[in-house]
Amino acid sequence: MFISNYLVPIIILALLIYSIVKKLETYNIFVKGARGAFDLVLSIFPFITAIMIMVALMRVSGLTDILVSFLAPVFNLLGIPIEVTELILLRPFTGSGSYALLNEIFVTYGPDCYISRCASVMMSTSETIFYVATVYFAQTSVKRLSYAIPLALFCSLFGTILACLICKFM
Repeated sequence: MFISNYLVPIIILALLIYSIVKKLETYNIFVKGARGAFDLVLSIFPFITAIMIMVALMRVSGLTDILVSFLAPVFNLLGIPIEVTELILLRPFTGSGSYALLNEIFVTYGPDCYISRCASVMMSTSETIFYVATVYFAQTSVKRLSYAIPLALFCSLFGTILACLICKFM
């Protein structure tokens, strides 16, 4: 057996022992934390819903296909396979949609080809930028995102270019 099988129970036991030693009301603290999480979910729900609707509309309307055909030659010049263009477009918006596209790439091309390796490394070098911005910035006083999002998108694209370049030599 691996130690990871026991890690969560050990952490829970250690927290319970700590709360007993410090004479903390463990259940009340847990409920207070859960209430805070519920308030967070309620406050960011409209933003996440808007992102999910936008992604679905992009795919259903054909806008994603138009953008893919427009950007594919540019990405090809940068060394990015055309087959991962849709993944690059959707990754900043949705994590689960990106993983579904990654799975489609694996099924279509196999897990060991250049396209799949490139897509896998690209997924680990990028983030769901708009989702993260929604979650974090909705709970802070930061409202001016004029530099944060474009810089994050540039870094994501740069990471994608490097990922594909590294995969070419692997």
